[in-house]
Amino acid sequence: MKYPRLILPFLLALAGGIFYACSDKTGTPDPTPSGNDTFKSGMLTNYADRIIIPAYTDLTTQLTTLETQVNAFLENPSTTTQEAVRPAYRAAYLSFEGTAAAYFGPAGALLLNSYLNTFPAVPAKIEQAVASGTYNFELPVVNDSIQGFPALDYLLFEPGAVGKFTGPNAAARKKYVRNVMSRMKGLVANTSTQWQGTYRTTFINSLKTDVGSSIGFLVNQFAYEMDALKGPRIGWPFGKLSNGMVFADKSEGYYSGLTKDLAVANLTSLKKYFAGAEGDGIADYLVLLGKEALANQVLTQFDVAIAALQAIPQPMTESFSKNPAAVEEAYRQAQKLLTLIKTDVASATSVQITYQDNDGD
Repeated sequence: MKYPRLILPFLLALAGGIFYACSDKTGTPDPTPSGNDTFKSGMLTNYADRIIIPAYTDLTTQLTTLETQVNAFLENPSTTTQEAVRPAYRAAYLSFEGTAAAYFGPAGALLLNSYLNTFPAVPAKIEQAVASGTYNFELPVVNDSIQGFPALDYLLFEPGAVGKFTGPNAAARKKYVRNVMSRMKGLVANTSTQWQGTYRTTFINSLKTDVGSSIGFLVNQFAYEMDALKGPRIGWPFGKLSNGMVFADKSEGYYSGLTKDLAVANLTSLKKYFAGAEGDGIADYLVLLGKEALANQVLTQFDVAIAALQAIPQPMTESFSKNPAAVEEAYRQAQKLLTLIKTDVASATSVQITYQDNDGD
């Protein structure tokens, strides 16, 4: 992509956050409602009430459970208590992937995804912050990589992690982890509260497809997440930007061994958003626009791409080197899906893609 992983999410969210902050609370529906507007309002209501708000509610619950297990580990660091953290950490991280396509509005204004999932974490910066006891999690871009799930991934699951919580600087390390957890919970709670408040109405009433509209946000985020799957989640650690040199340690969920699970969860969630789950989604909107063949093509490609990801042997980080053909196939299918969404779906829905990349589609 044109911007490093640390910067692109910030820029994308900034655009969404600025629109959200400047928009009125009732949205900007078309002045002459039509049948399409009635459909779009129902579709956006489905997204808000049956997909996005429940996703943030679930993430809130999962983070609370994770915090309980993390605190138990911090009170008595051992391999036993560390292993007890793993399922709660996995559940919370997978739950986060279910919110990734909603990175606009409140989440965009708060830079939620950047703060919760800028990967890879930078261990040297984390260790420096722990040692000094001085860090500011609210600095965007600069300190994205020392917090959120990637920071917990390193702090809790790197080789030798348990011993560092009983060593000379254990108190500072424990405090740091608690601060990371508190920060994550606070950001998600804030986002969830806003969605359950006035932003729900703003989102549902935004019936256009121009820049800053709800449909525009959704289609852009579908494309962005596919770019992230093709790039940071698969292509970059696989060596697509480094002449084939593998950087497995730059993967999402590297230390916890969740790289493949997270990629599958992210793509499965994107399909759910595109299809609208049990209600109307962008796929149904395409049918309304006379693009049923495209809708079916995209849904089929989602299934093909998910199957290709699932076919990669675990752990995925080792498959980058040991099973390159399987990884290459997943990359290729993700690239096909990205092109369909970023070009065909965007064109059919009259949505302008507002972020840029330079690693090709």
